[in-house]
Amino acid sequence: MSRTCELSGKKPLSGNNRSHSLKATRRKWNVNLQTATIMVDGKPKKVKASARALRSLKAQASKA
Repeated sequence: MSRTCELSGKKPLSGNNRSHSLKATRRKWNVNLQTATIMVDGKPKKVKASARALRSLKAQASKA
C-alpha cells in the first residue's frame, strides 16, 4: 500500500533530521492522506487523497 494521493499523485518527500551537532539522519515527510468518498461517473468511490487535493476538489465543486 503506497502513500500516494490518487488525485494529485503526491508522494512522501525525504530529507535529513539535523541534531544540535548538525549530525544528519534520514527522515521522511509523509503526505496527509485522508480516505474520502467521491462521485465518479455518478457512483460513489472511496479514494485516498491528500488534504490539499480534497480542499481543491471542494473549491472547484462549489464554483460549478
